[in-house]
Amino acid sequence: MKNYLFLLLFTLSSSVCLAQKKDNAGWTSLFNGKNLDGWKQLNGKADYKVVNGEIVGTTKSGEPNSFLATAQDYGDFILELELLVDPQMNSGIQFRSESKADYQNGRVHGYQMEVDPSNRAWSGGIYDEARRGWLYTLEQNPSAKTAFKNGSWNKYRIEAIGNIIRTWVNGVPTANVVDELTPKGFIALQVHSIGKNDQPGKQIKWRNIKIQTKNLKATAPDQISVVNLVPNNLSVQEQKNGFSLLFDGKNVDQWKGAYKPGFPAKGWIINDGVLSVEKTDGAESTNGGDIVTKKQYGAFELKFDFKLTEGANSGVKYFVTLSEGNKGSAIGLEYQILDDQRHPDAKLGRNGNRTLGSLYDLMTSEKIPASQKKIGEWNQGIIKVFPDNKVEYWLNGYKILSYTRGSKEFLDLVAISKYKNWKNFGMAPKGHILLQDHGDKVSFRSLKIKELN
Repeated sequence: MKNYLFLLLFTLSSSVCLAQKKDNAGWTSLFNGKNLDGWKQLNGKADYKVVNGEIVGTTKSGEPNSFLATAQDYGDFILELELLVDPQMNSGIQFRSESKADYQNGRVHGYQMEVDPSNRAWSGGIYDEARRGWLYTLEQNPSAKTAFKNGSWNKYRIEAIGNIIRTWVNGVPTANVVDELTPKGFIALQVHSIGKNDQPGKQIKWRNIKIQTKNLKATAPDQISVVNLVPNNLSVQEQKNGFSLLFDGKNVDQWKGAYKPGFPAKGWIINDGVLSVEKTDGAESTNGGDIVTKKQYGAFELKFDFKLTEGANSGVKYFVTLSEGNKGSAIGLEYQILDDQRHPDAKLGRNGNRTLGSLYDLMTSEKIPASQKKIGEWNQGIIKVFPDNKVEYWLNGYKILSYTRGSKEFLDLVAISKYKNWKNFGMAPKGHILLQDHGDKVSFRSLKIKELN
């Protein structure tokens, strides 16, 4: 019996050593090249096998997303692996992920580094599986779309250190997300579900799967855009990219009332890091009134989080000069913020040009379902004004509108809008940025700006 127990313990110890072999550079192998020791399959029943020193995942009809997950959880780490995928399928690398009985009956959820060989080319983006959806699409980093090579082995790298998550494909930086929702979880290899009419049997292969968990050294910051989901926070890379906070969650030193010497004495409140305009009667600027930045801006990139209440109306305006002396909301170009389903403004104007994300009363934004969030959830908006007067609107990671100030198209739209009688509307070289009081409760946070040269 003693000999048997010794042999059993030796066998188990050897198996763990095979699955967790560490090299002199601090890398630990997560795959021993022989079997799936140290891994477990979750959710779907796609086929996972070890063939020629590689893990091979094969699609199977009628199965949901399948995951081959590490038995161990990981918090801070650097992960590298190589993969080869059939160009007709989709996959991903889960990390800091979970499977709990009290969450959708054990459905795997958490961060995923995308494997996307389709023409969309979002490989290396970050998706939040079974939770929030896309956190970082490669529309925010289009130069990285060519990093992934169809028909070839691709090297993937994930750095998850603290609240900063960064990814690379074949050495090209692809995504940068700052988030605190899940600090620890398993790593998993996904075989995506397939449609009823899709042919089963397509494969993805993984090899050279290794991880570092100690003495981690983050790669030096690069210049790609950052999606920061931590309220009122500036990451190292955002600072390097030239962003600064317009609101730090505590004070409004950089703001004042429109047509007023100081900040409004009523109508705007700060609570738990959030700046909100209070609800009154739904009219323009009749309570606290609009607020504007003290500084004026020309070319810039503005990031702002906003949250609507039911039936609410507001907006972010720019190139506001405060020279018109008008009543109501100050004059400027506007990124419309609106509950399209409940507020009557959505049906006014022309062709929906007063709906969420539109250039108010001038141009209608593209309605991308994945960019739309429920009322009461936080949204991330971006306004980019380039030195050549090209302007872009973004909503939750998707570009929804673009135009050029001063172009014939722009001037023609102004000529048939409510602004047709305002001389040189929207054409000031610089102006204030404005948050609108439209008498409805709307909240803002994470207001950040970068001046563009």
